[in-house]
Amino acid sequence: MSEQVRIVFMGTPDFAVPSLQALVEEGHHVVGVVTQPDRPKGRKRELTPPPVKVAAQALGLPVLQPEKLREPAALDEVLALRPDLIVTAAYGQILPERLLNAPQHGCINVHASLLPRYRGGAPIHWALINGEREMGVTIMYMVKALDAGDMIAKRAIPVTPDDHVGTMHEKLSRLGADLLKETLPALLKGEIEAEPQVESEATFAPNIKREDERIDWSRSAEALACQVRGLCPWPVAFTTWKGKPLKIWWAIHTDEPSDAPPGTVTQVDEQGIVVATGSGSLILKEVQPAGKKRMPVSEFVRGRPMEIGERLGEA
Repeated sequence: MSEQVRIVFMGTPDFAVPSLQALVEEGHHVVGVVTQPDRPKGRKRELTPPPVKVAAQALGLPVLQPEKLREPAALDEVLALRPDLIVTAAYGQILPERLLNAPQHGCINVHASLLPRYRGGAPIHWALINGEREMGVTIMYMVKALDAGDMIAKRAIPVTPDDHVGTMHEKLSRLGADLLKETLPALLKGEIEAEPQVESEATFAPNIKREDERIDWSRSAEALACQVRGLCPWPVAFTTWKGKPLKIWWAIHTDEPSDAPPGTVTQVDEQGIVVATGSGSLILKEVQPAGKKRMPVSEFVRGRPMEIGERLGEA
């Protein structure tokens, strides 16, 4: 039965690629892939295809790249594929109601959080910033409201001390693909009893803004360490040093109290730069000064000595 079901896949970044590959590997009939248009990237601003387009072309699948899916011509083009099921993963555009209502098996989404927590575009970032000890994926039916549809399947994994956005992105993309493979046969047979989300338990994960990246030294060292790992390797937390941005790629925290004002450098050596915070100290391990490359602190302190007593975060 599953081989005859016409599936349209919609996704854009690396996170979505394993889910697309899983559909093909399992023998499902993917009739088309919808992804975002090619965008300029890098210093040379070269037009670059999204990862899902690259994967779809490697699999020999037709690709559509509408600028705005809600435009009638773009919508008609997708509907012309006659989908029985639409599977999305980090597509990046809101699906019009006409499209949501078209497939007989509905539209489902692979979302990188344990819903109803962390609805929105940056669930991995915010879960790590908030210090969550476990994260996961949810497959849900799509509705007009943001990530609010009934839940089809959910799976959690622990967060290790070394995890950051990059590692969790990879783990959750694989987890989502595996869960999709396990879930689809029962869904297509009508054997799934979806679970409504508890609205009162919903939290949101909006896209990261510049101010979310700035270190506020009055916060606790533990909270700042979570902020650093929740922004690594993109877009990366930062503070200022001598009036210029200093990116903090990695840091750990200690609860040992410090009498120094928050943001004060209290120790500088090749093991780390220790900075006082509102509670405890943050130990910087990997940094990037303005106009320079990312580097371990052991390299940074040899070439650009930072003095004890200096204040970070000042204009």
